[in-house]
Amino acid sequence: MLTDFYVAFATVCFTLLGLWIVVVQTRHAEWRRSVVHRRRAYGVALHFSLPGLMSLLSLVDPASTMLWRVSFAIVAVGGVIALALVRGPAATGLGAAAYGAAVVLYVLIALVAVVPGLVADVGVLVRPLRVEAVLQTILVFLGVNVAWLLLFDEAQPPAALGHPG
Repeated sequence: MLTDFYVAFATVCFTLLGLWIVVVQTRHAEWRRSVVHRRRAYGVALHFSLPGLMSLLSLVDPASTMLWRVSFAIVAVGGVIALALVRGPAATGLGAAAYGAAVVLYVLIALVAVVPGLVADVGVLVRPLRVEAVLQTILVFLGVNVAWLLLFDEAQPPAALGHPG
């Protein structure tokens, strides 16, 4: 078990989530009028909270392979569903690519959790939990980049979006 990694990783994820909440508070007046920006802000929060949740759940009983497999699978499937529900038009091609990559990463995390032998079947000579750690790290990296893009995205006033003011 990668206990030390997941202790540190959970801490990083929830620290990033806290920092993101501060950003959302600073942009709240602007983003609260924009459904797209609220959805994107929530999507960023998912990039940090779901990997953090997986990490915490893996620490409940580090010796239990079944616990990490079940919790990672459930959280990853939840991540795919949540991202599908909050999906909105991406401001840039890079944002759309990051969204698609996040969905793929969640699917891979779920697959490795449900079928850990798949890792060896594709010729990767690393333990499945280490593969999960790498996938989660990439997911958080994507989240940081999506957060950066959203931070500098200008929300249009409701009247400019064609909505009654």
